[in-house]
Amino acid sequence: MKVVDILRVKGGTLFTVTPDESLAQAVATMSERDIGSLVVMEHGDLVGMLTFREVIAAIARNGGSVGTSLVRSVMDDHPLTCTPETEIDEVRRMMLGRHARYMPALNGRTLMGVISFYDVAKAVVDGQDFENRMLKAYIRDWPVEENASTAGESKL
Repeated sequence: MKVVDILRVKGGTLFTVTPDESLAQAVATMSERDIGSLVVMEHGDLVGMLTFREVIAAIARNGGSVGTSLVRSVMDDHPLTCTPETEIDEVRRMMLGRHARYMPALNGRTLMGVISFYDVAKAVVDGQDFENRMLKAYIRDWPVEENASTAGESKL
């Protein structure tokens, strides 16, 4: 399974923010849309990711308030990325290695979507469930060997 398979199921809705947008506005967008991340785009290029992790760290540094911070000052400016052709197992390894919960998928410089660790976990579970059903069907339909009752008996 590849990233493109997850993106096909998720659809094409993307939420982005500019680096010079206020953190307060970005947080409001995340809350309104019930999403955990925003892709930070500038002049058509991905320049970072803003996730709830960066937001919480900024609020803690600022005494419990977002204040007047800009997205640029708190975003992850070196996010992990993948391509639509990246295998899901590789994405899983990358996300686990960096404790990343969200990963933008780029086709060249074009943003194709964002996959979450939830998306990856769901794809893995769904794949295992399908394989399990196929194995059970295979076992259920196992051909019965004729003369099975006499197999192993020696004739005198």
